[in-house]
Parts: sequence; structure tokens; C-alpha cells
Amino acid sequence: MSAPTPDLAAPSRWHASLSASRERRAAAWRRRRRRFRARTLLIAAAVAMLVVSAGIALASSSSSGTLRYGSRGPAVKQLQRKLGVRPVSGYFGTKTRAAVKRFQRKHGLRADGVAGPATLRRLGMQVNSAGSDTGGTAPGSNSGGSRVKVPAELRRIAQCESGGNPRAVSRTGRYRGKYQFDQATWEAWGGRGDPAKTAESTQDRVAVRLYRARGTAPWPNCA
Repeated sequence: MSAPTPDLAAPSRWHASLSASRERRAAAWRRRRRRFRARTLLIAAAVAMLVVSAGIALASSSSSGTLRYGSRGPAVKQLQRKLGVRPVSGYFGTKTRAAVKRFQRKHGLRADGVAGPATLRRLGMQVNSAGSDTGGTAPGSNSGGSRVKVPAELRRIAQCESGGNPRAVSRTGRYRGKYQFDQATWEAWGGRGDPAKTAESTQDRVAVRLYRARGTAPWPNCA
């Protein structure tokens, strides 16, 4: 006697096949989800590494006295004032890079748009590890203070020119003191001796006298 032929159209067999199919689809979806999560974690880790690397590179460029595209801070503001970039935003963008290139070409430097040590020296700037312009500060920079009432615009000029340091001397030695006077201008407006060796209050008085007579014109790079 032969075995009975299975009823392929029986509801029980249809339901079993449907259940197996659903389980296969669910297992495939779980595998895809695990792969997606793994890829997402890998991408997140790669992005984190890039961010850390960029931070290290930026810190390194700042500590080595270099300002480049993407740099931010007071040193960039000083650079923009020196180059006549407007607005003075403190962000090294395309306009600042173009101004750096123009300055470099004019002075026979490599026109790469990066304000490195050679470019900064030519500008009379020195960027320290905190990214600020020290203006070529000489030893013994303690100002001793001043009680002269200095207009806000002139205080800003002093910060731009020397970081507010009355003992600052430019790289060439020509410009000296808090307001980076050259000797002829200093003496023409009542100064005596070396501006960088004169009391801060005296420098303030001479600068205020000059400012009231000529405004910001004597300081074109910081006006």
C-alpha cells in the first residue's frame, strides 16, 4: 500500500512556509542593521580622530608662531589690522589669506598665504604660544602703569601696535614703545630720548597729543 500524497495546499503547510519566510526576512534585516551600526561606529570614530588631529595641528601651528586659513583669535585681529583687512573679525578666512599673499609678493616672500615666522617678522609681529601679538617685545616689559586718560580708540591702537607694552621694540628697531613711535615723530611731538625707555605715562601724553592733532592717521596699519 503506497504512502498518502501530502496535501501541498493544506492551510497548515501554507502557514508554516509563510512563517519561515518571515523569519528569514527578519534575520536578514537584523544582519543589515548590525552591519549599519558597525559602519556608523567606524565613521564616528574616524571623524573623532580627524577632529583631534585638526586640533593638534592648529595648536602646533599656533605654538610655532604661524597663522593660517582657519586660525582664530586676537593674533589674527592684529594681522588683519596690519594688512588693512576689513572687517577685523579675528578669523583667518579667504580675504585675510589673499591679503597675506599680496604682502608676501610685495616683500619677496613665498606667497603661500600662510603667515609664518618670516612673514610675521616682516610685519613687526611675533606670535607666542597663546596666539597673541607681542609686537617684538624687549626684556623688561613691566609697564609700571599710567594715569593719563587715553581715548578708547588710542588704547585699541596701542594694543594693535605693541600689545600695550611700553617696552616693545619692532624687529627692525625703528619703531619703539607702546605706540611704536619712530624717533622723528616722537621728538616732533615732545618726546625725548628713547620712547621704549621712557615712562608709560610720558608715552601716553605724547600719543594723546599726536592723536588729538592728527587722529588715527599716524597709525595706518591699526586705524
